[in-house]
Amino acid sequence: MDATTLTTAYEIIRQPLGEILPRLSAALAPLIPHRTAAELSTHCAHSPFKAVGETALLTAAELTPLLSSGTPGSPWQGRATVGGAEREVVAVTSDATARRSVLVLVREDGTGPVPEETLAVAQALWDLVTSHFDRFAVEALPGALARSRAAADTRARVIAELTTAHTAALSGILGVLRSRALDDGAARVTATDLAVNALIEMRAESTRDRSVAEEPAHEAFDRLADGLRTMLRHSSVRLELGPPDSPRSLAADVAHGARAIVRALLLVILEQDSVSRVRVGWQLTEHELRATLRDDGAGALDACPLGAGSITDRLEVLGGRLEMDAVPGWGTTLTATLPLATPDAPVTAVDPLTDLGGRELEVLTQLALGHRNRQIAQELHISESTVKFHVANILTKLGVGSRGEAAALFHKAA
Repeated sequence: MDATTLTTAYEIIRQPLGEILPRLSAALAPLIPHRTAAELSTHCAHSPFKAVGETALLTAAELTPLLSSGTPGSPWQGRATVGGAEREVVAVTSDATARRSVLVLVREDGTGPVPEETLAVAQALWDLVTSHFDRFAVEALPGALARSRAAADTRARVIAELTTAHTAALSGILGVLRSRALDDGAARVTATDLAVNALIEMRAESTRDRSVAEEPAHEAFDRLADGLRTMLRHSSVRLELGPPDSPRSLAADVAHGARAIVRALLLVILEQDSVSRVRVGWQLTEHELRATLRDDGAGALDACPLGAGSITDRLEVLGGRLEMDAVPGWGTTLTATLPLATPDAPVTAVDPLTDLGGRELEVLTQLALGHRNRQIAQELHISESTVKFHVANILTKLGVGSRGEAAALFHKAA
């Protein structure tokens, strides 16, 4: 690497983060003429995808295959689908971070191949830039780290909510198309209506949630009920509703979060073949909202789907918890509990067992007696997967890493 390249590298990395890609693109333009430069830096939670130039030519989804198939240290040049068409590109992959990154340059069609020595310069510059980015990620200042985590958290919540909404809409449409009670024409019309209504509801939901700070609990539940009825309109599963009997109002984030969580839990329940009836109810206490879903299935619901990010992440953000009680032959009860108090409210409880639910306390009591999962399942008439689910929740809530530590805390509190 000659002195000119080193000087160029220095000028690139001394720029503010938002100016590094434009400066890198300008530095490479004389060597590799291109219309667009884009990067996918997967270690960056705040803004992993960036582009300069004709930005419409590239999306993050199109960069992902180039990142996964690229070989660090060996830039690739050829034709790839970007912007909806086959175009000449150069893809430079770096493993300067654990999750790797890729720089993609979209070139004019008909240009000749880039010389190997030029590709080597591009590789060296991109490795240097990636290492620079990684240092910012690893040694981030508290303010920058907080903004990055907030952006990543917001992105994860939005993706989870959209996934749940889209899954609910598609489940309703699929139920219509599978229904034996409708002929082809009626099914097509009904499915179209469901799709249109889902689009309208998603747009209206976004407007309402931005404009409402609080909702009466019964109105929030009514909005949930309307969505659930749509999901199950042409399903063989019967929906029973238990609205809250409290006149209280809920904070908008709690109401919205509770609806999203209930929809996600209902989708998990509906994956069981043996379910014919589901009851959904809300109950408000002085400090909590408890959303309960009870089915009449085989009582063998797998706890693994309940660990999906769309459910647990949302509950964690709201400071809530999830409990599952599955009784073989009788069905499953899922209870999502959301606190109504503000996050900065004083905590008066000093007993480490206070946060545990009733069934979790029963499981912990059995743990403290030295019983294993199978024996606990027999004693409490629940499945072993339910026991594992409760044990994982207990360890998390108590902040311990083993069953022995949890048992020790129980004996100390007792």
